[in-house]
Order: sequence, then C-alpha cells, then structure tokens
Amino acid sequence: MSPSGPLISVTDLRKVFGVRDENGKHADFVAVDDVSFDVNRGETFGLIGESGSGKTTTGRMVLGLEKATSGSVTYEGNELVGLSDLDMRRYRKHVQIVFQDSGSAFNPRRSVGAQIAYPLTLFRMAGRAEARAKVLDLLDRVGLLPSHYDRYVHEFSGGQRQRLGIARALVTDPDFIVLDEPTAALDVSVQAQILNLLKDLQRERDLTMLLITHNLALVEHMCEHAGVLDHGKLVESGPVDDLLTNPTTDITRKLVDAVLEPELSAAHG
Repeated sequence: MSPSGPLISVTDLRKVFGVRDENGKHADFVAVDDVSFDVNRGETFGLIGESGSGKTTTGRMVLGLEKATSGSVTYEGNELVGLSDLDMRRYRKHVQIVFQDSGSAFNPRRSVGAQIAYPLTLFRMAGRAEARAKVLDLLDRVGLLPSHYDRYVHEFSGGQRQRLGIARALVTDPDFIVLDEPTAALDVSVQAQILNLLKDLQRERDLTMLLITHNLALVEHMCEHAGVLDHGKLVESGPVDDLLTNPTTDITRKLVDAVLEPELSAAHG
C-alpha cells in the first residue's frame, strides 16, 4: 500500500431526497447522513449495511452518478462534488462500477464486445482495431472466449455476465472500482470464482476498490477496513477483524450473526 494515503476521501457526505408523505405533503428523506471514510490506495474498503441503509446511494455519489446534497468526495485530492458534466467525464476513465446484475447494464441489441470497447473510442484511447484487440485480451483475462466478443448479453449465464461487467469496468484502466453487490445474484460456487478473480485483478493492476454489500462474509474475504451503515449513518468503522470480533453496535452484531449462522447450522446438521 502506498504511503501517500487515501485515493478516495469521503467527508460529511449527505443525500436528501424530496418525497411526499401519506398526506401528499412534501417531506425530506435523508438517505445518507454525514458519512465520512477514506479508501487507501490498493485496498478494498467494505461498506456494509442492510437493504435501505444508504450504501448504494453512497457508492453512486462517490462515482458522481448521484449528486450529493452536501459534503465532499475527493479523488487524489481533487474535489468531485459539484463538478460540471464535462469535468466529470474526464474523471470517468479513472473510476468505474461493477453492478449487481451486469447483464442489465448491457444493451441487448449490440454485441457485448462492441459495448466493452466503446469507452476506448469515446475517450479516444484507441482506434477500432486496437480497441478490439484490447477487449479480446480482457475477455481472455476474465475467463471468457474470443468468440464471446460478437455475442449478445442474453446468451450468457449470470456468472459470465459478471465477468463481462468486470471486463467493461477495466477497459479504461481505472484506478478505482465500486463493486455494488457484485455477487448477490450468483450461486455460491460462482461467487467464489468472481471474488477470487477480482482479488487477482486487484493485485495485477494495483486497483483500489469500494465493496458495497449486505454480506459481512464477503467483506471478511475481500477487505482490510470497512464501515457499517444503518439508516444512512456510518455507525461503526475500522479494521474488518475488529468489526467481526468486537462489534460495538446492534446492527454490526446482527451482520456478524448472519455470517456465523450457516457454519453453526452446518455443525449441527
């Protein structure tokens, strides 16, 4: 890990949505409430929480896909909150996301290879032939075949779709990737393959990652540090080992118990 400190710094990040209450009156819903954390270079930071805790909204704000109500997100010390669309596009090359269901992020009417290659021509990083060669290389690296380049997303299994999503995230050689529940829709055996692939790629490419999940077992496997979100607030953060062995909040204890239960039931079964 580089001694130059965090690649991404999130400070007092807040997101308020305007909603209507049951009487039709305007009300504010605070989805993310003054959240702060750092992601050091080369590490994976885990953001854990139950459904509705604000973790995905936080990840989307870090990427600039959702505008923050207030607070700060810096990338290499440069402020991202409030950037113009043009400036945000320059930053896009450096930060990418792998969605929960990567298949839904692909256009069903275009070949997957052409879609993965598209950012290379958009950002003028490569000509057509060079872009195709780079994508074929990436497909190979994530465990897919050259013939997959010209296929369509409906022809792939869930695990293959996640591999395609990873290839697409890597094509611009980003420094930082947000993983939003990257294995939630997959079988357990496929989950392990995808997580191990991500760990290998992280080592090879010196990637910094933010893992968003409800599953503490994933965080234990992937992360050194993590934070726990509950109703938009970061209630606990620190080394993953500390969170697992000495949780200080009810929500963290609940997440720890969820990790332990399958092992206990296996022992009794």
